[in-house]
Amino acid sequence: MECTVRWLGSDAGMSFVAETGSGHTVMMDGAPEAGGRNLAPRPMELLLAGTGGCTAFDVVMILKKGRHAVVSCDVTLNAERAESDPKVFTRIHFHYRVKGSKLKPEAVARAIELSKEKYCSASIMLAQSADITADFEIIET
Repeated sequence: MECTVRWLGSDAGMSFVAETGSGHTVMMDGAPEAGGRNLAPRPMELLLAGTGGCTAFDVVMILKKGRHAVVSCDVTLNAERAESDPKVFTRIHFHYRVKGSKLKPEAVARAIELSKEKYCSASIMLAQSADITADFEIIET
């Protein structure tokens, strides 16, 4: 896996563009008080978003492999960071909203647990510094 991050120069404040190994680009910017122009997500926001994407991907794949009728999965992540540098995440709560037909709570709970303990590389790495908790709701279609 590879990624190149490039500062867009002094005229751009604290804006950066990342190009991933798969050929996609993502903009990042800093807060105005740090010299940014608030034109794009902060790098730590993207880390949190990537973690949400990683676990949502796992949950959907696990449920689909188990032949459960899942039609959508949203996860909201609420995080707290340390007060001083490095301002690592210290607490992250994942709230999953899984929509489908006749989804069993045990199956959804198991999919979330497998993501947290075995498959989601991002959340497993973040668990080294953050207390990670989760809950879920099932929405019947």
